[in-house]
Amino acid sequence: MGTAVRTAMGMGAAALATLMLTSPGARAATSAAAVAPAGNPAPQPSATPVPSASPVSSASATPSGSATPPTPSATASPSASPTPPAGARMHTYSYGPHPRQIMDVWWHPTGPRRPAVFVVHGGWWSGGDKKYMTSVTRYYVQQGYTVVNLDYRLSGDAPWPAQRTDVLSAVAAVRRHPALFNTDPGRYVLLGFSAGGHLAAAVGTYGDGRPGLRGVVGISPPVSPLSAYEDGTAFGTYEQRKLRRAAVRLAGGCSPARCPRVWSSMEVPFHATPHDAPMLAVHSADEFVPPYQSEVLRESLENVGVPMTVKTMAGTFHSAPLYREPGVAETVRAWIAARLAQPAR
Repeated sequence: MGTAVRTAMGMGAAALATLMLTSPGARAATSAAAVAPAGNPAPQPSATPVPSASPVSSASATPSGSATPPTPSATASPSASPTPPAGARMHTYSYGPHPRQIMDVWWHPTGPRRPAVFVVHGGWWSGGDKKYMTSVTRYYVQQGYTVVNLDYRLSGDAPWPAQRTDVLSAVAAVRRHPALFNTDPGRYVLLGFSAGGHLAAAVGTYGDGRPGLRGVVGISPPVSPLSAYEDGTAFGTYEQRKLRRAAVRLAGGCSPARCPRVWSSMEVPFHATPHDAPMLAVHSADEFVPPYQSEVLRESLENVGVPMTVKTMAGTFHSAPLYREPGVAETVRAWIAARLAQPAR
């Protein structure tokens, strides 16, 4: 952990901003540049259909925290052509004109309107694909939820905030069509892995609360790109140096000193507001995205009255391997079930 970050841990996000953004112009830029989401086109009727569904196991009639299907697992390799559980449907839709602005929507056409889980893949903001999240997606469909497994523009396609904009747009597209997907637009959560956890948290703190958002879960989320930049100097590990380069690329190739407003916009702890949704973050104690990043975010959220839980596991596993550790997926499932069980406000 860098000296600046160790010092800031005792002083909160404001101190972190002062220490990290060292230029005079940077010190004045501790709030995000206002960037509105791009247009939110409706799912297109030319969506690619899923292959014929094959029975896997029956989905619950209603989402329930007590269901006990097989443990969900995030895979390190893509799944075969996805097939929904018996009784569910899946189609791939475009939510924007770019080839990566697509999402697989899995839903139950019968029964009560279901709350939704949006799954956001990781990959250093520069890679990854929704196909790696198929097993997690299928698991939550089996729990009885509407599940949206989405792709987004990568840092090589467009710089920040395009990635946050894409997640916002995908959420808005599904919420505009509750009857089509038999879903409750007033109840959804975001579940993100690694870089996807950063995007989920960034959406969770965008504005002063998001309509219908009940919670955000991040598995190894790098919610503080400024900390990652500090930790990824020549003295950092290979992964820390790689994460620093990835954060710079996300910022359009610009350093914090040169582009303080962009980096401030990327820094999730800077944007906590009283109506943000509660959050859960899971880290390994010694992974290259250390728990202190989420601890800084927890301090910022709790300062405005929003609860956040940071769960730390022993070891060095990151993202999908961490999710497969005993008890992690079960903890996430129970937390999501509790958040989505609450009635619409």
